[in-house]
Amino acid sequence: MKALIVLEDGTHFWGRSFTGPGEAFGEIVFNTAMTGYQEILTDPSYRGQIVTMTYPLIGNYGVNDEDNESLNIHVEAFVVREYQPFYSNWRATKSLGDWLKEHGVLGIEQVDTRALTRHIRVRGAMKAGISTLDLDPKSLLERVKASPGLVGRDLVKEVTCKAPYRWVKGEIKDFFPFDPQGGPRVVVIDCGLKFNQLRLMEERGCQLLIVPAETSAEEILAHDPDGIFFSNGPGDPAAVTYVVETARELLGKRPIFGICLGHQMLGQALGASTYKLKFGHRGANQPVKDLSTGRIEITSQNHGFCVRQEELPPEVEVTHINLNDGTLEGLRHKEIPLFCVQYHPENAPGPHDSVYLFDRFLALMEDYREGRIKL
Repeated sequence: MKALIVLEDGTHFWGRSFTGPGEAFGEIVFNTAMTGYQEILTDPSYRGQIVTMTYPLIGNYGVNDEDNESLNIHVEAFVVREYQPFYSNWRATKSLGDWLKEHGVLGIEQVDTRALTRHIRVRGAMKAGISTLDLDPKSLLERVKASPGLVGRDLVKEVTCKAPYRWVKGEIKDFFPFDPQGGPRVVVIDCGLKFNQLRLMEERGCQLLIVPAETSAEEILAHDPDGIFFSNGPGDPAAVTYVVETARELLGKRPIFGICLGHQMLGQALGASTYKLKFGHRGANQPVKDLSTGRIEITSQNHGFCVRQEELPPEVEVTHINLNDGTLEGLRHKEIPLFCVQYHPENAPGPHDSVYLFDRFLALMEDYREGRIKL
């Protein structure tokens, strides 16, 4: 089924739908990972975006029930060079195409993804539309221009949980109180989290309570946590003012760890602003330097905005930078137990170079529990 892709600047590409008829609008971006398309599709950070994979063959290992990073597919549409419907993997339960159809998500193949990616790298990420119904480039372009972009848009409200819940042995459970005799108590502020963040904290003995993004600081502290975690999420961080305010009220109250959007929330709470990157960092091969050790980590990333490093106060130390463009990738506070990173140390997909950050968070919480940190 013929499909038309039109970008906001008027550029258009042709392809073929492998999921049937439909339309989608969103910011078009590219991801450089060779594998991990299931985790990418279920990452809530991609809400509002059309994802293009740079690796040319996608779908060859199908999908399964274990590798989801959330309960839903969040991308607006999925664009590949070549789709492979005949999957081969002992863990697979269905094809990528069938799975996308079940969720009502457009999948487009036979697109010159190399040309599309090069265009985005030069012109920057922009709004786009895909249609199998409207094949007139001029008509579709007008609809693209009228569609909402990401700047100024709060998408966290669309992906956060509706009520608090507990994560126990890899399963979502109804809310119940922490065990006072159990492991470190972590309140997770769900801005659009990935399940592997929860898996890695649970592996380290943590008790996890996940709360909606609009939960107040007072409610969070009422659970008497040993640590507070700010998750990743989609959209413009400057639009999520309520989470920034919560973060500001929590500074110095408990050990805090943030990832991706959580890093941006904490950066704003500390006094810096955020800005939009030209085409963002998305993939599983981004080089990041740990300034304290000089070690280079290959990281998984998915963000289109960044914290302005020059606006951070003197009591905040830059800990990590991106070696491709020098942008801020991590920070820590010198006086209170707080650190955060822009990239995804939980991988899924991606390398495991940065998993040590979860151990660092655990150590901070243990210091707090045993009185070595006074707040």
